[in-house]
Amino acid sequence: MTEINPTTPGKTCFYQGEEHKQPLFQVCAGIPCQDARDQASELLGCVRDLTLTAVMDNDPQLIWAAHYLSALAKALLDDAELGMPH
Repeated sequence: MTEINPTTPGKTCFYQGEEHKQPLFQVCAGIPCQDARDQASELLGCVRDLTLTAVMDNDPQLIWAAHYLSALAKALLDDAELGMPH
């Protein structure tokens, strides 16, 4: 990580449910923090669209898809934050 181009440290994991101890995914180290934030923004845009469609169509599967996408976006944002200089 450099102060000019901070990168993700790769410490944030994504878990499936509260009872699971083994992470499904982990953010890779070395991703430029701005790229991680941009990707998280894209994922959150999809989450927004999915939740609107899910409510309009009363589709629980879309709600779960949005839930998991939002957790992935959060992992990206959390790891990007860890990589930013403070």
